[in-house]
Amino acid sequence: MAGDPRPIGVFDSGMGGLTVLRALVARLPEEQFVYLGDTARLPYGTKSPDTVRAYALQATHLLLSEDVKMVVIACNTASAVALDALGEALAPVPVIGVIEPGARAGVAATRSKRIAVLATESTVKGAAYAQAIHRLMADAHVEQMACQVFVALAEEGWADTRATTAAVEDYLQPLFAQADAPDTLVLGCTHFPVLATAIQRHVGDAITLVDSAETTAAAVAETLAGLDLKASADSGTRAIRFFATDSPERFARIGAIFFGGAIDDEAVTLVDLKMA
Repeated sequence: MAGDPRPIGVFDSGMGGLTVLRALVARLPEEQFVYLGDTARLPYGTKSPDTVRAYALQATHLLLSEDVKMVVIACNTASAVALDALGEALAPVPVIGVIEPGARAGVAATRSKRIAVLATESTVKGAAYAQAIHRLMADAHVEQMACQVFVALAEEGWADTRATTAAVEDYLQPLFAQADAPDTLVLGCTHFPVLATAIQRHVGDAITLVDSAETTAAAVAETLAGLDLKASADSGTRAIRFFATDSPERFARIGAIFFGGAIDDEAVTLVDLKMA
C-alpha cells in the first residue's frame, strides 16, 4: 500500500492542544501534522456555544485548505459544543474530539466510580464529560468543576508557581474535603496537564490524574487504520507546520512548554481566520 501522505490537522484555542500534538507525534511517527492555535481569541471556555462553533468552523476551514486527511479537535470546549457540527460540515473528512477518549480513560482509571472533571466554564455547562462517562459507566458519580484560572496560568507558562499552588488549593480543597471524594481527576482541558505537578502534589498520589492526550492519540491511530488513511512507513521526514492567529513569537516560547520541545518562532505562520 502506498499510504496516504496528507497531513493530520489539529486545532485548539491556543497552545494547550500541543499536549495532544505531542502524544500524536509520539504515537504516529510516520505522519505529517498541521497545528493551528487560535491565540488571538482564546480562551474558548468563556465563550458562548454559538461563538465557539463559529470559531471552530473557521479554524477547520483553514486546515482543510492545507489538504488535511483528518481533523483532531485538541480543545475540550470545542469538542464539547462543536464536534457534531464539524463532523457534518467537514464530511467525509473524519473529525476526532478529546471528550470521548478522555471519558474512556477516566472510566478505566476509577476504582470507586467517583470521578471529578476539571474543565472550563463552557465544557462544564455543556456537561459533555458527564454524559460521556455515564454512557460508559451508568452508575458513576461525576462532579464537574470549572477551573478557568488554570487556563490563564498555563498560557503564561506558570506550571508550578506560588500562584498556581494557591489556585489549585482554592479550587480543589472543597472537593477533597468531602468524605466521598473522587479517586480520579480528569483534566478536561488540554491546558491543564501543564499544571499536573501542582495538582498531583495537592491531591496526593492515591488520586489518579487522567490526561486525554494519550487516549486521543490511540483513537486517531485506530481511525486512520480503519479508514485506510495511514501514511506509509517510508513517507519521508516528518513535517509539522504551525499556525497561530496572534504573536508567533509568544506561541513558540510558551508552546514549547506544552509541546515538550523547542518550537522555532520562524516556523509559526501568522494567519487571520476571518480571512481564511
